[in-house]
Amino acid sequence: MIISTPSQTSPGSDCREAFRAAYENRYTWDPGFSGYSGRCIWQQGDRSVEGRFEVGADLKAKVTGIDDAEVEKAMASQLWEVAIHRVRRSFDQVHGDNTFTAGSTTDEGLEVLIGGKGEGDRYRIKDRVVTMVHRHIHGTVVTIHTGSTTDTGSGYLSRTYTSQYADPSTGEARGGLSRFEDTFVPLENKGPWILEQRVISTDAQGDSPASTQTFRFLDCSSL
Repeated sequence: MIISTPSQTSPGSDCREAFRAAYENRYTWDPGFSGYSGRCIWQQGDRSVEGRFEVGADLKAKVTGIDDAEVEKAMASQLWEVAIHRVRRSFDQVHGDNTFTAGSTTDEGLEVLIGGKGEGDRYRIKDRVVTMVHRHIHGTVVTIHTGSTTDTGSGYLSRTYTSQYADPSTGEARGGLSRFEDTFVPLENKGPWILEQRVISTDAQGDSPASTQTFRFLDCSSL
């Protein structure tokens, strides 16, 4: 099947297959993922906290050896966030009840307007990469713009991107804009690809000051 590229897709036309191609180009873990463990380090300014972590075959993350409950929770949250996006689910499982209509085309790619179950969501795609996500999740809207990617040879991973939460009714920002830089490496030099480092820089918003946090996952081995 020949899949229309964004430059060949006119506004208002169906672009399901172009979106499917980008969706299926995301890197996911092979079935039978056994989990892995290692050291974890959280850094902010001059402060550094170290512990141990484990991500099980069930994708649940367990962090030990960290006395600060907030840091422990943040570390586990990053591991879970990465793992849940590595789950391999078919396009029809996730998007079978959606429709896909082409919108405008910009330097960021073709706008994909979602109808059906995901009504109101929208994306942009370019060169089989999802470059923008605008989704309604649990009473809020999150908008993600991807700046660069890592090519694993078996799909892509977002490397640099921004994330902004907002009120779905007013569009007012909820929290500051966050900038992410992720470094992925193949576990034990042969895969699966796992997160080695994540740097999150968040802009000041209201009473919340600007901050930068670094999460590192080292000396990892399969379970």
